[in-house]
Amino acid sequence: MAIISFMTFIIVLVVAMITDKEFNHDLVTEEYYKQELSFQDQLNREANSQNLVTNIEVSKTREGILITFPSNLEFSEIKGEMFLYRPSDKEQDFTIPLKLSQHQMIIPERFLEKGRWNIEINWSYGEETYYYKKELTY
Repeated sequence: MAIISFMTFIIVLVVAMITDKEFNHDLVTEEYYKQELSFQDQLNREANSQNLVTNIEVSKTREGILITFPSNLEFSEIKGEMFLYRPSDKEQDFTIPLKLSQHQMIIPERFLEKGRWNIEINWSYGEETYYYKKELTY
């Protein structure tokens, strides 16, 4: 009787772990090894960002997440994309192209669930490329 109870407990535990979304842990990225090959390039772009007079600023507002680009740069020359990564649910990840009409850009609250977000911005100004990364709890 004890063995049957123990085996039943194990089977129920395994089924619960497989079917419960809370225990679903996906890879950070699908193309992990490909991304690692370009890691030095990312470090160079991140160093470029740190050498700016002012870097990108990210802040939470009632309307959403406000991204402020350096005011000493011409906003119409800033190109790139922003990737918002939700560690707990890859279905909520999304990418936004940078199309600025001023030095600020807002990500509306309706696109953001409460919780942790990783923001990665790959952008360029002229010939120089930049990378900005921040973890944020919304």
